[in-house]
Amino acid sequence: MEIPAPLAQLLQALDAGDLPAARAAAAAFQRSGLHSTQLAAEVLHELRQPLLGVKAYAQLLAEDRGPTGPLRLLMSQVERMEQIVSDYIRLASERPAPQQRLSLAAPIWAAARLFSVNPDSARISLEVEAPEDIFAQGNARLIEQLTLNLLNNARDAMSGRGRVKVVLTREGSAPVLYVADWGPGIPDELKERIFEPYVTASKRGTGLGLSVCRRIAQEHHARIDLAPQGAIRDVPPPATVFRVLFPATEAAPGRRKRLLVVDDETIIRMVFRDLMSKECEVIEAASGEEALDLLREAPVDLIVTDKNLPGLSGLELAQQARRLSATSRVILMTGYPSLVTTQQALELGVVDYLLKPFDDIREVRNLLRATLAAPPAQPGAATQVKRVDVLEDNPTTAAQIAEALELVGLEARILPTSELIALEQPAGVVVSWDFSPAYGRKALELGKALAQGAPFVVLAEHLTMETALESLRAGAAACLPKLLSDTTALSRELSRAFKKGVP
Repeated sequence: MEIPAPLAQLLQALDAGDLPAARAAAAAFQRSGLHSTQLAAEVLHELRQPLLGVKAYAQLLAEDRGPTGPLRLLMSQVERMEQIVSDYIRLASERPAPQQRLSLAAPIWAAARLFSVNPDSARISLEVEAPEDIFAQGNARLIEQLTLNLLNNARDAMSGRGRVKVVLTREGSAPVLYVADWGPGIPDELKERIFEPYVTASKRGTGLGLSVCRRIAQEHHARIDLAPQGAIRDVPPPATVFRVLFPATEAAPGRRKRLLVVDDETIIRMVFRDLMSKECEVIEAASGEEALDLLREAPVDLIVTDKNLPGLSGLELAQQARRLSATSRVILMTGYPSLVTTQQALELGVVDYLLKPFDDIREVRNLLRATLAAPPAQPGAATQVKRVDVLEDNPTTAAQIAEALELVGLEARILPTSELIALEQPAGVVVSWDFSPAYGRKALELGKALAQGAPFVVLAEHLTMETALESLRAGAAACLPKLLSDTTALSRELSRAFKKGVP
C-alpha cells in the first residue's frame, strides 16, 4: 500500500526524533481527511512496539553504564515520542472508552504520582486537594491522563522553579477539577485557540496535550475551559487556572442505608428515629449486648452509641463491632467527655464524638448524612513501604521523632515546609499540631492529604480535648503528647497507631 506523503513525512520525522517536523506533518495529515486520520492512528499504534524495544534497551544500558548524558537524552526523546503517539491515537479514536461510577480522587492522585516521578517535575512544588467522596461517571485511565496532561502543561509553561495546585471540589452537585499554576500565563492571542491541536505557548510541549484533554472531557460530557484566576483563592493568585466541570451527579441507586442507634434512654432513640427515618432505616437497641445481637444478624452502615451504657460500654461495643466487620463506623455520644476516652475513641477509629446535650440537632443530622453518604474505608493490604512522612519544622523535635520511628523499623522523611511534592503513598504520616507553616486544623488537613488514605498521627505539645476531638474528626489514627523526654514510649505509641508490632 502506498503511504500518503504527509504520513511518510510524519514517520520520517518520528524516526529522526524531529519533534517540530513531526508536529507539522501530523497537522498536515490531520487535514487530509478522516480516512487518513484513522490510517495514521493505526500506523502510530504499530510504532509503539519498536518504541517499546528502544526504550527497554536504553533502560538496560542505563543500568549497566549509569544514566549518562546521551542515554538520558535518548530516553527523554523516546518518552516524548511515546507521548505524541498516545496523544494522536487518542485524538483520532472514535471509539468511546468504558465508564463506571468512580471516586475522582484515585485517578487524580495516580496522575500526581506519575507527574512527581518525572525528573523534570522536581523543580515544581505540587499541592493536591482531592477528597475521596466526590464521584462521577467516567473512565479512570482517561481521567488520569487528562489530569497528567494538565499537570505537564503547567510544568512546561514554567522555565524554572514553580508551583502547581490541583483542587477537586463541587459546584453545587457537579464535581469540578481545577489545575492552577503560578507561571507566566497564557498570551491573550492564544486563549481562544488553546485547545486546538498544535497550538501551544511552550517550546517544550507537543501541542497535543490540551486537545487530548478536551477530547477526554467531551467523552465524559464535561466542559473544560480557562477559569478566572480568583477560582483558586490563594495569595498571590495563580496566573493560569484550567477547570474541568463534570455533569451533576445523583446518588447511585441501591439499598436503603441502615443506622443503628444504641442508648438506654428511650427519648434519645426517639429523637434519632424522628430525625433520620425518612432518609434511612433506623434500628434501635437499649444496650450494647442487644446491639451486638442485631449486628450479628445483619450489618449496618453506621452505629451511633452512648458511651455510658448499662453492661457493655459504647467503647467496648465499638471494639466488638470492628471485630465483626473491619469497616464498621461508629459515632460515640457522651455527656461526660474526657481526654482519656477521646484518645481511646481515636485508637478504635471512631468517626466522631458527640457531646450531650446537642447544641444544634440540625448539625447532628448533617453529620449523620455526610457519614452515611461517604464510602466506608476499606482495610488496606499489607504494604512494604517503610517511609513515614513527618511534618515538623523544629529540627530537634524532628530528629527525636525520626529516632522513635527507627526503633520500629520505619524511615522518617522530614518535611519542614508546607510545599509538598506528591509521592507514592507512605506507610503513614506524623504531623505536629504545632507545625508553624500550617498550624492546628491546617496541619491536620495537610497530614491527611499527604497520607493518601494511610494512617496519620497527630503529636501535640500540649494535648487537650480540643486537639484530640479535632484530630478524631479529621480521621487521625491517634492524637498523642510528644513524649520527647522518653523516645521509647513515643516509639511504642507510634507503633500502636500504625498497627506495627515492636520488635
